[in-house]
Amino acid sequence: MRRVSKITAACAITAAFALTATACGSSSDESTSSDKGQMKIGMAYDVGGRGDNSFNDSAARGLDKAKAELKAETKELTAKNGETPADREQRLQSLAEGGYNPVIAIGFAYKDAVDKIAPKYPKVNFGLVDSVSDVKNVSSIVFTEEQGSYLAGVAAALKSKDGQVGFIGGVDLPLIKKFAAGFQQGVLDTNPKAKVQIQYLSTGSDLSGFGSPDKGKEAAKGMLDKGADVIFAAAGGSGAGSIEAVAGKKGAWSIGVDSDQALDPALAKYKDTILTSVVKNVDAGVYDLVKSVKDGKPLTGVQSYSLAKGGVSLTTTGDHITDIQAKLDEAKKKIVDGTITVKTTT
Repeated sequence: MRRVSKITAACAITAAFALTATACGSSSDESTSSDKGQMKIGMAYDVGGRGDNSFNDSAARGLDKAKAELKAETKELTAKNGETPADREQRLQSLAEGGYNPVIAIGFAYKDAVDKIAPKYPKVNFGLVDSVSDVKNVSSIVFTEEQGSYLAGVAAALKSKDGQVGFIGGVDLPLIKKFAAGFQQGVLDTNPKAKVQIQYLSTGSDLSGFGSPDKGKEAAKGMLDKGADVIFAAAGGSGAGSIEAVAGKKGAWSIGVDSDQALDPALAKYKDTILTSVVKNVDAGVYDLVKSVKDGKPLTGVQSYSLAKGGVSLTTTGDHITDIQAKLDEAKKKIVDGTITVKTTT
């Protein structure tokens, strides 16, 4: 999912298109090493890119680890709001043409671009986060978001004073509905009398819901006005707006997503009202792929990071859920052993 604290719109210029400006996004980091034996990793972020304090930043942590441990050269490009499918295709192609391997696409919005570009570069290993590609040189890195969200729902139900909670989704899409479904199920399994407000900030191909903090703030205020005292936002950069709104309501809690948002410097003044965050360890998926390529045994097919495998989890920063940890551990055990099957649709 995504959040935005900065969106830049620069053009990447590659060796193959050295004299032609393209609409392929912004480059946030490019190594200038000339070591011919050095691994080169290309990262194509979703809207918001590095610094979004959530989804993209989780991927960036994996890239940083790989860069440091494997002494790799990296190049990072970022999607823009309102760009065309061709822009995403060009971004991936520019990285492949530039000799980067692997090339990792962060976010489901890259699926069509990966399906089109990856077959053209069979010797390049591609990674696709949050969606599944059938192309043989692609590793599809997916997560059981609904399982982590279920635990967030349990926490919300136990912490809510009146059983009034809310869910804000960035975009009305199947991926985000997994978050909503798991959260709602966790709430209602814990407190059948609870009420869950669900709202999406945009729909369909309009991905602005992932990068509009003002929309997140407005949606959260509306839920707070209707009595909600715990709000979980799976909305990328828009989630920062929700967290801000919740912080202004005495006794209310927010739940972060993708990264531990209580540790985000940009949200530091709100950390005491962030109950927990549903972490999706995108960094692990990114690092695992890069390491496999380095070792000459590149991962392909679907790589699923579940609750049992540590792919998703709840953060404990601030010790706000210490008093309910036993119940959360019980719920986790039931999910892992199959006693509880978490829904992926509401």
